[in-house]
Amino acid sequence: MSVIYEIVKESWHIYLDVAIYMLFGFSVAGILHVFFKAEKIKKHLGTGKIKPVILSALFGIPIPLCSCGVVPVATGLKKQGANNGAALSFMIATPESGVDSIAVSWAMLDPIMTIIRLVAGFITAVSTGIAESFFGTDDTFNQQDMIKETGCGCAENSCAVAPQDTETLSTRLISGLKYAYGELLTDIAKPFIIGIFIAGMITFFFPDDLTLWANDHNFLSMMVMLIAGIPMYVCATSSTPIAAALILKGLNPGAALVFLLAGPATNAATINIIKNIFNTRALVIYLSMITICSLAAGLFVDWVYDFYEVQASAVIGQASQIFPEHIQLIAAAILAVLIAGNMLTNFMQHRACKFPLGFGQK
Repeated sequence: MSVIYEIVKESWHIYLDVAIYMLFGFSVAGILHVFFKAEKIKKHLGTGKIKPVILSALFGIPIPLCSCGVVPVATGLKKQGANNGAALSFMIATPESGVDSIAVSWAMLDPIMTIIRLVAGFITAVSTGIAESFFGTDDTFNQQDMIKETGCGCAENSCAVAPQDTETLSTRLISGLKYAYGELLTDIAKPFIIGIFIAGMITFFFPDDLTLWANDHNFLSMMVMLIAGIPMYVCATSSTPIAAALILKGLNPGAALVFLLAGPATNAATINIIKNIFNTRALVIYLSMITICSLAAGLFVDWVYDFYEVQASAVIGQASQIFPEHIQLIAAAILAVLIAGNMLTNFMQHRACKFPLGFGQK
């Protein structure tokens, strides 16, 4: 029982650090949902091998979608005329960033990791898209494959159409906040809670002398995190507390960055979807470029910390101490109520669909 208590206590401390940043991230995501309309994005991603790839990565960075939720949007871009390179670039840039994960990165990591994570995600997306543009084959879009393959755990309405221009600004903002604390929260709540709990377990169970192994096997530790991250379903927000906990236990920041880049952009379901919607060559390019760019970014960030003689574990989570404890407690309570209310609403809706008009209930 004491073990469970200690894990819950560690998880609570982590949750307390990030709650206010999560609320901020969700609010900004709601505003972006109002003004970043898919129709405007799709117009700029047609022909060309480089420009559409860069534009799609820039468009994708602030949008908060997980690696599964981004699939219908990316396939929609492809259907509207975006080439494979632009679509793959969008599929990497979007789940690796998002305003919610950027806010949590600032809270749990440090400015070096936060900035390099964002830049590395952009470079990975652009490199993959350009590689696909020059070495891939642009196959015909298959709408049936998209419909068949996108069931990977995200909210059913995660790609809902943004509010119409005819609505007033206040109505649109309310609609955006409903999206942020409704559909988006549904996408993120479960993996976020699991990520916080895993981080608590790592903090409690992992040996404090992990530093010794990581320092002697930097590249090997990156390979381990790459192999662990590729098949795992973990969004950018939930991967952040896991990476922060590992760094605090002594994992080199380069290996943590590899996990932060590879994990959100891939999982077993996404790999299968890319193979079916695009083609096998596109999948090979996708995984190869993520691997190369992630490892290169990991080596670079380790060099930065070594060059400036900064101990990563000494600065991780310092940004979360900006706010006094009572503000953190209020934010934690608000976020907990929102998550609980969201889960209860989804449960009641699922129950109503499963047992319409009370049939089948005792």
